[in-house]
Amino acid sequence: MKNFFRKVAFGLKPDEKEPSDPLVWAQKQVEKIPEFNWTGKHIYSEKEMRKYWITQRVEENTTLRKKYKNDPEGLRRAQRQLENDTGKKFWPANEICIRHSEGIRGDHPVLAKLWYFWGNHFTISDTQTLGSYSTGAYQRDFIRANMDKNFETLATEATLAWPMIMHLDNKENVGPKSESARQEWRRREKRPATLNENHARELMELHTISPKAGYSQEDVIELAKIMTGWRPKWSKTKDNGSDVRFDRERHEPGKKLVLGKEYKSGRKALKQAIKDLVNHPSCREFIATKLCRYLITDNPTTEMIAPVVKAWEQSDGFLPEVHKAAIKVAFEYNDKYRKFQNPENWWLTTINMSGSTYSYPTKEKIIDGHPLGMKPFGLINWQRWFLEDLGCHPYKQKQPNGYSDLEKDWMSTEMIIRRIMYAKTAFHKYNVDDQISDNIHEKIITNNFDNSDEILNIVSRAKTNEEKHIILFNLPEVLKA
Repeated sequence: MKNFFRKVAFGLKPDEKEPSDPLVWAQKQVEKIPEFNWTGKHIYSEKEMRKYWITQRVEENTTLRKKYKNDPEGLRRAQRQLENDTGKKFWPANEICIRHSEGIRGDHPVLAKLWYFWGNHFTISDTQTLGSYSTGAYQRDFIRANMDKNFETLATEATLAWPMIMHLDNKENVGPKSESARQEWRRREKRPATLNENHARELMELHTISPKAGYSQEDVIELAKIMTGWRPKWSKTKDNGSDVRFDRERHEPGKKLVLGKEYKSGRKALKQAIKDLVNHPSCREFIATKLCRYLITDNPTTEMIAPVVKAWEQSDGFLPEVHKAAIKVAFEYNDKYRKFQNPENWWLTTINMSGSTYSYPTKEKIIDGHPLGMKPFGLINWQRWFLEDLGCHPYKQKQPNGYSDLEKDWMSTEMIIRRIMYAKTAFHKYNVDDQISDNIHEKIITNNFDNSDEILNIVSRAKTNEEKHIILFNLPEVLKA
């Protein structure tokens, strides 16, 4: 059953004691949201991080473009300096360290792995520099912080979060019959008020009921009308960086009909629509299927999904109970199914099982003099580069549907070669004592595999500890938990 610790978390450290009751160990971790165990500098909220976004956007779009209007090279130099001053290249790396520290340093690795699932489910794609300033903080403040509540709360908070409104362009969603649509400046500047369906479509397709619910294009349009007016207020000093609010002037008046239900005009309609979407039977089945796919197998069976749906129904979508049900199913099917790990989860498994302490900074390692407290291109920033190389940077998704949980999408020759390369890199991030210890791999294997003799026999054929490490962490038993 030792692979269960890799299935729902990231394996056991070389000297970590195996829990006497693995199921209780795993389920207890999802009951509450602990404080971050981060030992670095201050953890910035999404709202605090937005100030850096505002500074970068406003300064570039007003002062710099005007100052260097006829000097393209000067503009590029000034832009690079501004990016450095506002930490554009460094915030994602800092966020990665906070995120990974939860997986391998904290007492709740199961919760961390589920946090990564939900962050991917409510994806913020790499657009409008959100990945550089806001996505990490969004996943902390709006996703992780609501994992001890019901799904309705999580979905509502994610839907109305400033990064999500920006990411899916709801700031551009204006009712064609709204007060704003009748304003003279629109006719003068030839900018008619139009619906933007992006947010409404993804709310239905990706976040709640999925296409299996059978909604129509007209349902999407009507939901987009409900969502008109939810936006940050634009200003010269903040660009679109103000808090999200309901702007009645831009809201489409009149009743709307979504999936056969009528909604009145006004700010209350959106939260009511979200409530109805998350309580739709298709939503429960969709989320339960995704959880089982993430933890157990690419092709979850009806028997796997049913207990998760039942827990949802009995608890009104209370996420700790939904998570416990999914964990129990993973436990019960542990011997029958192996789940191929996406690159990020695989990486954390190699680090955790190795007992490595290499690059998640302590206060002593932080350097003053920068908004992040670290120097450019330092060890911390390396985290960002290798995740991009592995094709799985959690704050740099290219599409709003997030990263795939299917094995076939991670099994290319190139992706496997990169795992071999980074398994070698991980070895050299060990403590020196571990690198020269002749029994480190024996400790790793004994603590993490039921068939330890078989694994030891394979790994022992390598001539060096480095080669042992590369072989071990690219064995099928590690790639698939």
